Amino acid sequence: MEAVVFVFSLLDCCALIFLSVYFIITLSDLECDYINARSCCSKLNKWVIPELIGHTIVTVLMLISLHWFIFLLNLPVATWNMYRYIMVPSGNMGVFDPTEIHNRGQLKSHMKEAMIKLGFHLLCFFMYLYR
Repeated sequence: MEAVVFVFSLLDCCALIFLSVYFIITLSDLECDYINARSCCSKLNKWVIPELIGHTIVTVLMLISLHWFIFLLNLPVATWNMYRYIMVPSGNMGVFDPTEIHNRGQLKSHMKEAMIKLGFHLLCFFMYLYR
C-alpha cells in the first residue's frame, strides 16, 4: 500500500512541477510583453483548480496513510492554495486578474510564488522518489 501511495504522489508531483514551470513561462511571457494580460490570465486561471485539487489529494493521502512529516510539509502549501482561491475578489476573473496583474507588483509576486512552488515540488519529488 505504501508503494502505491508514493508512486501516485510521485506522478502527481511531476504534474505539479509541470504546472509550476508552465506558470513561470507564461508569467515571464507577460513580463516581456509577448502575450497580453487577458490571454495570460485566462491561461493561468484554467490551471488553478487542477493545481489545487492535485496538491490537496496528495496532502489528504499522506494524512490517511499516516505519513505525518510529509503531511505537515504539504499542509501549508495546500492551505495557501485554498486561501488564494477562496479570497478572490468578487469582480475578478480569477486568481490571476488582467486588470490587476500589473498593479502593486502582483506580477513579481506571482512569479516569486511560482518559483517557490517549483522548488517545493522538486523537493517533494525527490522525497517521494526516495521513499
